[in-house]
Amino acid sequence: MVHAGVTGWGKCLPPAVLSNADLATFLDTSDEWISSRTGIHERRISHVGLTELARVAAQRALAAANLDPAALELIVFGTTSFDDQAPNQASGLQQQLGAVRAAAMDVNTACTSFLYAWSTANALIRTGVVRNALVVGGEVISRFMDWNNRNVAVLFGDGCAALVLEACDRDEGLLGEKLGCDVGGRDALVIQGMGSRYADFERRYGVTNWIFDGQEIFRRAVIGMSQASVEVLAAHGISGDQLDLIVPHQANLRIIEAVAKRLDMPMERVFVNLQHYGNMSAATVPVALVEAVEAGRIKPGALLLLPAFGAGLTWCAHLVRWGARTVPLRESDACLPPAPHTALELVQALIRQRC
Repeated sequence: MVHAGVTGWGKCLPPAVLSNADLATFLDTSDEWISSRTGIHERRISHVGLTELARVAAQRALAAANLDPAALELIVFGTTSFDDQAPNQASGLQQQLGAVRAAAMDVNTACTSFLYAWSTANALIRTGVVRNALVVGGEVISRFMDWNNRNVAVLFGDGCAALVLEACDRDEGLLGEKLGCDVGGRDALVIQGMGSRYADFERRYGVTNWIFDGQEIFRRAVIGMSQASVEVLAAHGISGDQLDLIVPHQANLRIIEAVAKRLDMPMERVFVNLQHYGNMSAATVPVALVEAVEAGRIKPGALLLLPAFGAGLTWCAHLVRWGARTVPLRESDACLPPAPHTALELVQALIRQRC
């Protein structure tokens, strides 16, 4: 039986850090207010576009797998904040990498986009359509943020990470997943200004108004992530105590804690990094996964659970068996150009552009 093992991994975080104190300079908020409600202390603001973030993450992942971009057969890019919608985001990355043989496609299910992209690539490898794939989750959500809305401006940040999947005969990689969408909560999270119905002469595309019902999102997110996790574990005869680590979507610490409690999983076996990055939407799970490997939290053969939710309200849980290797085969020297401005200066410029 063909499986799709993880052979490479890489991340790219913009260097400019926007602290809670920075946000308090133009919003009615404070570090205590934000951190006590969300667990977030800072987030990254990108000075480059999404394609550039993805290029660095992808080159690091390909080096870790020792895979030549020319041999890459598929790129699946999970994101909501495209540089362009046509042509697609994945083909822009393909061009940057020189992956001339690859097919390229985007997946947009909001914050679950990376995991849905992983499901897509996994299925195409296991059915023999391709032998390898690059799966990317990335966002530059700062350029679509309503920086006057305290409810959402404090939550989100920019970042990107990527995995390389390759066909193998070992029982590893994505073992199973449960995907779904709680469409009754679709109106709880809407970004007005991203879509063709806003392409008129009164509102410029990308100038947004966020509808964000935090309490409703919390309730539905906890239910969706917990139920998906229970179902995928039951389908594969796995109990919670067999899991080595949970790497959840990093949206809010209270949501993560509530899901862990429902699964009777101690927080010591849950990986959390949202205090540093906030909610990076499609990038949260892959960045956390890469950092868990780097921190030695993922050992060879580790059994992982990756639950997530996103606007829609999409939800999922992925059961993953890590492979035998947690050290890159090669290191990449890919990096971003230096940020010419601080994160606060970048945000101030974005606010001025929307006035």
